[in-house]
Amino acid sequence: MNSDLELQLKTLASDPGVYRYYDKNNQLLYVGKAKNLKKRVLSYFNKNLSSYRTKIMVGKIFRLETTIVNSEYEALLLENNLIKEHQPFYNVMLKDDKTYPWICIKNEPFPRIFMTRNVIKDGSEYFGPYAKIRPAKILLDTIKHIYKLRTCNLNLSADKIEAGKYKVCLEYHIKNCEGPCEGLESEEEYNEKIDAIRGIIKGDFRKAKDYLTTQMMRYAVDLKFENAQMIKERIDALEDYQTRNTIVNPNIDDVDVFGMTSDETAAYVNFFKIRNGNIIQSFTTEIKKILDETDEDILEESLIEIRQKFGSDSKEILIPFHLSVEIPNVKLIVPKVGDKKRIVELSEKNAREYRLEKLKAVQIVDPDRHTNRIMAEMKALLRMPVEPRHIEGFDNSNIQGTNPVSACVVFKDGKPSKADYRIFHPKTVEGANDFATMEEVIYRRYKRMLDEGEELPQLILIDGGKGQLSSSVKSLKLLGLYGKITIIGIAKRLEEIFFPNDPIPLYLDKKSETLKILQRVRDEAHRFGVRHHRTRRKNSTIKSELEEIPGVGPKSIELLLSKLKSVKRIKESSLETLEEILGKSKAKVVWEYFNSGE
Repeated sequence: MNSDLELQLKTLASDPGVYRYYDKNNQLLYVGKAKNLKKRVLSYFNKNLSSYRTKIMVGKIFRLETTIVNSEYEALLLENNLIKEHQPFYNVMLKDDKTYPWICIKNEPFPRIFMTRNVIKDGSEYFGPYAKIRPAKILLDTIKHIYKLRTCNLNLSADKIEAGKYKVCLEYHIKNCEGPCEGLESEEEYNEKIDAIRGIIKGDFRKAKDYLTTQMMRYAVDLKFENAQMIKERIDALEDYQTRNTIVNPNIDDVDVFGMTSDETAAYVNFFKIRNGNIIQSFTTEIKKILDETDEDILEESLIEIRQKFGSDSKEILIPFHLSVEIPNVKLIVPKVGDKKRIVELSEKNAREYRLEKLKAVQIVDPDRHTNRIMAEMKALLRMPVEPRHIEGFDNSNIQGTNPVSACVVFKDGKPSKADYRIFHPKTVEGANDFATMEEVIYRRYKRMLDEGEELPQLILIDGGKGQLSSSVKSLKLLGLYGKITIIGIAKRLEEIFFPNDPIPLYLDKKSETLKILQRVRDEAHRFGVRHHRTRRKNSTIKSELEEIPGVGPKSIELLLSKLKSVKRIKESSLETLEEILGKSKAKVVWEYFNSGE
């Protein structure tokens, strides 16, 4: 650390503000915000940093700049603007260069309504942006089904209509337009429809329903029942659209909702804009983690930028957990129960689904990146010094101590390596003693690997609780491997993860990919062990029955089984068939043993 930087660190203020790190080439490395600049900046230089990337960045810092502001919220806004302007290498950013669609109500007489990706500042109204084009198209199709609007781009000024400059087109004749170009519809009537449509786009259906209901009643009074029925169908279409889009209490109005999920490498943030109980905008994005960013840091950044992107000025924001920042004139609420809680849970669900879709795409397009991400996650969650590229799982199988076998399965980069599977038959254990069996098998497996110079695993998974784990640890200690290989146990009842010398088990998220890999290793060891146990038990039963035949020894039994495969087929064989296999004298003994009842 150079002397100028040391002096800067000593003279830092304890106010809210923004700090900027530069390298010796004056390249901006990182922009951060803080409630207390001195405390936050010094934390980079005083504490033991767990993140490798953070250590690298701190090693590059040559100088720093700070800007003091009045509040943490002002710091957050300034930080956000600086990140967007300079795009520092070590900052997370919502990199999103897509052009999203908007719904435009054109600033003109008899306004047209259409979808566009170009926002022109000509006084027209723009609603959006829409993260996906389909919801915008469905909304426009619903509006066109309910209201007859013009689609032409004629200049329908009052003087030109009065002068008779235009004639109605095909749209009028097929009843898609009321013919304002010939003065068949007044501007006042047309604008009344536009006003109701404006409400629909904003999630307020009251004006639209009132307008249509008034029309329907007018037709009914005039005994124009076919026209009244047509309006009734439009009201039904509007109510159907409202029902499909109202997901919470209609009294929940003018609210922004944020949900998120994250893993070791990225966070996924979902945003809902709600009006009158309707989600009128939905957006989900992925944010790559660069340093040791917490969920709170990422949500604070996302909250500001996404609200700016969608032009939201809601005074109430629903979030899944508490944030330290306070936004002037805006309530940040973490709902505990009720409809608001349910809408936050729905937002979180959307974030999780988005993450899964992204991971599926990565797995298909870049399987190595997918594997690397899972390995990094397992390393962190299981407190390992290295990634578990080589995992071995063990399970015992027996029935009341008979025909015991122990299975060892091997996973490499999260996938089964079946050529490396092994079955062990306990040699020193009598009866059903899982603890002793596990101790023997672990010792035999890794003694042999050491003797033969084979590559050892980074992770050993024992199917069982503390007892089986403790027995396995004994063998690793005898071999001098304890502490060099991570060993854990998994108990099936609650999927508890046990660590040696730790009385408190680890409970992983049920949807965690780390837990799914461990479950797969455990289940594969169980399947492999049970299969071999059944084979051994079956062979034992067959041989014991054939051993009851006087005068028939082990060689004859093996000869019969190799040719006929089962006791049933031996029983059903003719004397001639048995003679071809065993000769006349032994064949007669076997045939008479199974057929003496006849």
